[in-house]
Amino acid sequence: MPKRILPKEAAALVEQGWTYLDVRSIPEFEQGHPAGALNVPLLHFQNGRMAPNPDFQRVVEANLAKDAKIVVGCKAGGRSLQAA
Repeated sequence: MPKRILPKEAAALVEQGWTYLDVRSIPEFEQGHPAGALNVPLLHFQNGRMAPNPDFQRVVEANLAKDAKIVVGCKAGGRSLQAA
């Protein structure tokens, strides 16, 4: 079950070795992100709209172990909650 945490708590977990999974779009990620973050967009910008990333789960599973300790983040919380 996902647990909502504050950015300060997320930073502390990352310092302890957890992986930060940033699920924002590529342009958002490129504007700034935590050091060492892995970007796998939950949604992509297409034709001026956000569209689901059909490869999201496959890419996450290919890059993270099933037992990995992960902090999932986005801009406001909605996408990260959905991704978790």
